[in-house]
Amino acid sequence: MRVSIVGAGPAGLYFSILMKRLDPSHEITIYERNPPDATFGWGVVFSEGTLGELRDADYESYIAITDSFARWDAIDIHHRGRLIRARGQAFSAISRKGLLALLQRRARELEVELRFEFELSDLDGYLDADLVVGADGVNSLVRSLRAGVFKPHLDTYPSKYAWFGTDLVFDAFTFIFKETEHGVIQAHAYPFDAELSTFIVECNDDVWERAGLGSLSETESIAFCEQLFADELDGHRLLSNRSIWMSFVQVANQTWHDGNVVLLGDAAHTAHFSIGSGTKLAMESAVALTNAFVRHPDDLDQALIDYELERAPVIERFQQAARDSATYFENAKHYVDFDPVQFSFNLLTRSGRIGYANLSLRDPSFVRALDSWFTSGRRDADTLRGIAPPPMFAPLAVGERMLPNRAVLSPPVNDGADHGIPSAGRTEELFEASSSGVGLVLTEPVAVTAEGRITPECPTLESERHAQAWRRIIDHLHSQSDALIAVQLSHAGRRASTHPHRLGVDLPLGDDGWPLVAASPLPYSPGAPIPKQMDRSDMDRVRAQFATATGHAAAAGFDLLELNLAQGYLLASFLSPLTNRRDDGFGGSLEERLEYPLEVFDAVRAAWPADRPLAVRISASDWKRNGSRVDEAVALASELAERGSALFHVVAGQTVVDGTQVEYRRSFLTALADRVRSQAGVPTMVGGYITTIDEVNTAVGAGRADLCILESQAVEGGPAIR
Repeated sequence: MRVSIVGAGPAGLYFSILMKRLDPSHEITIYERNPPDATFGWGVVFSEGTLGELRDADYESYIAITDSFARWDAIDIHHRGRLIRARGQAFSAISRKGLLALLQRRARELEVELRFEFELSDLDGYLDADLVVGADGVNSLVRSLRAGVFKPHLDTYPSKYAWFGTDLVFDAFTFIFKETEHGVIQAHAYPFDAELSTFIVECNDDVWERAGLGSLSETESIAFCEQLFADELDGHRLLSNRSIWMSFVQVANQTWHDGNVVLLGDAAHTAHFSIGSGTKLAMESAVALTNAFVRHPDDLDQALIDYELERAPVIERFQQAARDSATYFENAKHYVDFDPVQFSFNLLTRSGRIGYANLSLRDPSFVRALDSWFTSGRRDADTLRGIAPPPMFAPLAVGERMLPNRAVLSPPVNDGADHGIPSAGRTEELFEASSSGVGLVLTEPVAVTAEGRITPECPTLESERHAQAWRRIIDHLHSQSDALIAVQLSHAGRRASTHPHRLGVDLPLGDDGWPLVAASPLPYSPGAPIPKQMDRSDMDRVRAQFATATGHAAAAGFDLLELNLAQGYLLASFLSPLTNRRDDGFGGSLEERLEYPLEVFDAVRAAWPADRPLAVRISASDWKRNGSRVDEAVALASELAERGSALFHVVAGQTVVDGTQVEYRRSFLTALADRVRSQAGVPTMVGGYITTIDEVNTAVGAGRADLCILESQAVEGGPAIR
């Protein structure tokens, strides 16, 4: 093939090398606008997994790269005057300039033609090649010329960073956090040869503006940063190589190829520098593109399709991890009050690629320190012997009640109630859940009245008879385990009057149904009845029903009550702008939308015993444009905490059935619970495909949540949680 490559960065150079090794008869030309020795940035990082792939792809360049490496096995975290070190990390780095030089040398050895200082304005003269590779970086000309096909999405992150070097040689990947009068400013630093280290300084846009960094020259920026990080630099200098303040741009494309033109490296995808994977991903993509031609040597189109199908899912996962990592640094101000041990664990697990179990293998002493810190308030025999349980097994005080551990089970709805009273089968499920060793068992939605049931078979707490039936169940559960039992009190609103879930979710009963009420007369799903918009008398009646049901829940012996203000049910329909179209003082602004749910909350709080905790289920996002946002959930949690809520169960979605952008993945709600917990300063409970003890230990140990709901299958058929 005749191959034209635009861009002589690591991706373009490495692809040329691999293609020449695959078939020396390939005619390959690289076009680069800059001189051969021009590069910006300092060092680049490689993980052990990437090195194995590079070794297999081209052993000669692998040897040259690894012979130039700086290596380390630790991460150092400087926070509030303390240094926390976590070992077992295994990183390697090389100077970017050195990497490019050895790749250029290797390409020339293989007779790749390199044309530097070659400015392209279009591709017209190069499309006669069999393959045109756009490896020309974040600001790709190739991508922009075919933007109508590639459909790029460029997401600019709300932070600024400057990429400095320093003549201080660090012996670990180092994170430094400084609390200044302007806000938190952090540094990411790591060695890349025997004389120099990379030193990236980063802060949020608003901190950057308050500090006046945008008006400083490169020299003045260096002086500012040298003074700020003087203790850690220990008299050493910061160095500049066009080290200007920039915003990181995440690049994604709807497709990566168009005819014989394909994108590679940063032109196709970028991932935030805080996970150190930009060059790694670029070179691994070069390997994948080459391997696609191994599989399809005579079919260009199929090779490019294979390349994209292989790499796109990998890149999406890395970009999600990088986004989570970047979000951590954007929100670092919310974690600076953490103890340095928990702060460090939170930092190390920020992207989801490392968890409690993995870190236990990498550095057992660090995890033992975390366990010890987490349970330092305990004075039981195990702690006195120096044995601390992992975070999941630490007790938690919620109000005046003590949970024996941080695991929660909420058995799935089985629609087994008879006239609002749980069936024998449901009682058995609750018994199995409480006997599994979890700290808390949460019921399905229990309606405050018959009209608030989701299905005809949902349980209620509308009378003393229902309270007595529940009392027998609760007394039995309490006699068998130490788990606390929580009732989820709810009114289904416009999601009421549907068939049992075993027949399908949100299927209207039709002629067998009952009248619905909601904030506004909007049906929940296609074919669903239009609910009545609640007037003042309806609101007074339903508020009284919540208060009465709360009294029955107390009489039944529930340890904790969770008020459901989420998932499209009645009270949630007042909170979301998607479902509240009122203009009478109960709709419009957030304060007005909060008015009625707060009335109900206050009535429930007054009816619930003061010595038993009250929790609230809130939605952190509708996952739809113009819907509820996380900042509104933070404001709601802050308000309800002042009114007496002791715990917040953070969920998302289900407000409407159409057009939601659902982000289902493992622990997909944990980041939202983290936002509410850290910004509102309240305890949180979270679920969302949490299936392992490791995921609980990670979320709880890092301070992202206080309680975690395990999926039922996580303990079903397995050993009890003890």
